[in-house]
Amino acid sequence: MSERTILKLQLPTDPLWVKNVVESNIEEILTDHAFCEQKAASNAITLIVQNPQLSDLVQEMAALVQEEMDHFKRVHDIILERGYILGRERKDDYVNELRKFLSAGGNRSSQLIDRLLLSAMIEARSCERFKVMSEHIDDQQLSEFYHELMISEATHYTTFIRLAKKYADGIDVDKRWKEFLEYEAQVIQNYGKGETIHG
Repeated sequence: MSERTILKLQLPTDPLWVKNVVESNIEEILTDHAFCEQKAASNAITLIVQNPQLSDLVQEMAALVQEEMDHFKRVHDIILERGYILGRERKDDYVNELRKFLSAGGNRSSQLIDRLLLSAMIEARSCERFKVMSEHIDDQQLSEFYHELMISEATHYTTFIRLAKKYADGIDVDKRWKEFLEYEAQVIQNYGKGETIHG
């Protein structure tokens, strides 16, 4: 799978991030990853709470919540297997910067589309990071684990894009997604050096 063609991300993660940062900070990475899964579940719950009238979205987000919390538990299981404990939640500066791109104001439809595209963007970058980790980490268990989760994140990404197009209500989703990609390319230039999934 080529993340450049499928995910359309404009700036790939340097594999040296895995060698120089990830492999020497496994406990930190696992803790951050666990909280990323928890936040993804929380985001899906928020989408349900804000859009209870959209039955298809509610059904898909309910399934997503279950999957994200299953991933959270699986990451936590690995943490415990390795004799670590789950550390404190970290701020996700990358996601907070992406949030600044959300449209201020607008109607409920445009706000929903932006929220879905923000979710797709986070899943896309997580998928790309998991791919880089699976291919370059010198740890067989984590290599296989992140390869599996890479596929899952790609599915989540396509789910959010599909829902955005379904509920677009006259909004040009492809145009807005292109704008998100361009903005993310600027944001991600400052990341890829820290011991977090998006850091």
